[in-house]
Amino acid sequence: MIRRSIYQSRHFYLMFLLPFLYYFMFHYVPMYGVIIAFKDYNVFQGIMNSPWVGTRYFEKFLTDPYFYKIFKNTLLIGIYHILFSFPAPIVLALLFNELTHLGFKRLVQTFSYLPHFLSTVVVAGMIVNFFAYNGIVNNVLGKLGITPVHFLMLPEWFRSIYISSEIWQSVGWGAIIYLAALTSVDPQLYEAAKIDGANRWKQMLHITLPGIAPTIIILFIFNCGSVMSVSFEKILLLYNGSNAAASDVIPLYVYRRGLVASDFSYATAVGLCNSLIALFFLVSANKLSKKVSETSLW
Repeated sequence: MIRRSIYQSRHFYLMFLLPFLYYFMFHYVPMYGVIIAFKDYNVFQGIMNSPWVGTRYFEKFLTDPYFYKIFKNTLLIGIYHILFSFPAPIVLALLFNELTHLGFKRLVQTFSYLPHFLSTVVVAGMIVNFFAYNGIVNNVLGKLGITPVHFLMLPEWFRSIYISSEIWQSVGWGAIIYLAALTSVDPQLYEAAKIDGANRWKQMLHITLPGIAPTIIILFIFNCGSVMSVSFEKILLLYNGSNAAASDVIPLYVYRRGLVASDFSYATAVGLCNSLIALFFLVSANKLSKKVSETSLW
């Protein structure tokens, strides 16, 4: 019976095979390397033959004066991402849902998707050029009589520029999920609401939003789990000594200590600490969601 069921669904299993191999090879197999965090790793001795040091590197990281700075920067960027980047696709999807002209709707959707397909290097290059001292932004400010600003040299501007670029790059692609969720809302509910005299705003508040609420909650939990997983590539490309007070985050610190300084054990311990903090946020968000609603991951 099981073999027959597998054979009948063989095409679906074949579609699932490539994602399974990807996650198995690049996400589960590397977990073996977590052991390095508990050892004084030596490349020539190998992982198993390197001496065991227990939690030495975890204690070293948590007592490092640099810990507070990079933890604060990482957490603030993650929180700003949830506050500003997470609601943006929801708002855009709701606006798309209100458009009645199909051709215009498709055109706007296409333009909103395009930034997602730009590589991080291209996006970072655009940011550097636009916000340079003699870039487009400062040229516009000069025309308005405002003194040019060294945006990428000032720590107070880094988070705003980073979050704004993240919204621009991901808002259109993120809206796809919510647009898909909107298709499951029963059209008869809108017809009944119109008969009761509800305008478009009230229909959105009382029908559309509750209809996609489970999707919003699940994605919110996922975003809470990735609050410590900032875009390392973009920050690396925008990082400089002048904005380090705001741009120096845990993934960047792991890169410097692990690949640049070859301190593999310490870098692995820092990365594992970062993952444990993210797990705490994920479990907390799921527990909170279970208390206030009927939707949760488990």
